[in-house]
Amino acid sequence: MIETGEIMQTLRMIQEENFDIRTITLGINLLDCSDADPEVCARRVYDKICATAAKLVATGEDIEREFAIPIVNKRISVTPVSLIAQGDPLPIARALDRAAREVGVNFLGGYSALMQKGATRADERLLASIPEALAETELLCSSVNVASTRAGINMNAVREMGEIILKTAKLTADRDGLGCAKLVVFANAVEDNPFMAGAFCGVGEPESVINVGVSGPGVVKRALEEVRGAPFDIVAETVKRTAFKITRVGQLVAREASQRLGIPFGIVDLSLAPTPARGDSVAHILTEMGLEAAGAPGTTAALALLNDAVKKGGVMASNHVGGLSGAFIPVSEDIGMIEAASCGALTLEKLEAMTCVCSVGLDMIAIPGDVSAATISGIIADEAAIGMVNSKTTAVRVIPAIGKQAGDTVEFGGLLGHAPVMPVNRFACEDFIARGGRIPAPLHSLRN
Repeated sequence: MIETGEIMQTLRMIQEENFDIRTITLGINLLDCSDADPEVCARRVYDKICATAAKLVATGEDIEREFAIPIVNKRISVTPVSLIAQGDPLPIARALDRAAREVGVNFLGGYSALMQKGATRADERLLASIPEALAETELLCSSVNVASTRAGINMNAVREMGEIILKTAKLTADRDGLGCAKLVVFANAVEDNPFMAGAFCGVGEPESVINVGVSGPGVVKRALEEVRGAPFDIVAETVKRTAFKITRVGQLVAREASQRLGIPFGIVDLSLAPTPARGDSVAHILTEMGLEAAGAPGTTAALALLNDAVKKGGVMASNHVGGLSGAFIPVSEDIGMIEAASCGALTLEKLEAMTCVCSVGLDMIAIPGDVSAATISGIIADEAAIGMVNSKTTAVRVIPAIGKQAGDTVEFGGLLGHAPVMPVNRFACEDFIARGGRIPAPLHSLRN
């Protein structure tokens, strides 16, 4: 039961502190849609999504009105498409995009392949189709898992993804490489992630499932303003209590959506997901702790405290916390990160260090359009190594800005925001990436 005091606090968070439910994501299992004929498979996919998600958007809007809680996105995640595509996957990509538009969701994720240990023919077909699929579609998102703590790093897939990201950027160059904003490369991808672009419905999930992602960087910053100058013990306790309140609201929305749709409730992902709006920045939480700008010495420590405290508070509020959970640091989607990158306080190398302690990794970072595919693959390999060795999810979502150099700006609009093009280390890694094969899993992967 949520008590009166909690309701009043929630209303204040919504009205004054940019609190929202970032997404209700409906996961849909598509394994029964597979067919040797790609067009038949595509038709089955379209029909199942339209039937299962017919009331998703309306239900979300009803909950918004009744509880006065903003729900920014309604999304769908589906079974990784490489698991159902027996032939050309492009008809399925088009069907997924049509279905997403038909039911009115903001994004649909799951044009995905799991390749941490090797690739099937279906995986290879899907990878080859990603640039065209993302250039043709509007709402479709894609992800590829290239590494895990158990399997190591599939360097063949890493090499391919560098080439695919560059090709996707070129095909969508007229939109500042927007296709790459819908493509993420993972290590240790989770099966119940409600956040795009990396959401997919894992094979261990139910036939359909409701997952909710909450967000409240502004709420956390406002809470820390009340303890300015206090020791870090008090900072951590303040963040933890705030995360508890945020997650309680997410739990309420998730249960309501589950009951009204007749679909099982999966998880609440309590990640602090920023937006380009001022007052809704993870970077500004870090500066509230005493840093001049995100990227200054101490940033990684501050982010580690924030991530841990958010998780500790969230798990006390819900028995079903999952997804990625913690704090996201997407550059283009966070006004504080944009400012820090623009003034030189935040570099690609510092962002990589920060990913050791936060959720996911190098996210929504614009890089010069003339970088090589091997350089992109090297960035992916480094981030995958962090995830593999530390048994955590890491990811890379970079956007080569074709025709632009460091210091220029790319514009995506909406939640995807805008970003300065960040410089990249110019020393070559072609010979390293050309080796291929698999980097073995670390010794601690043998725990069982």
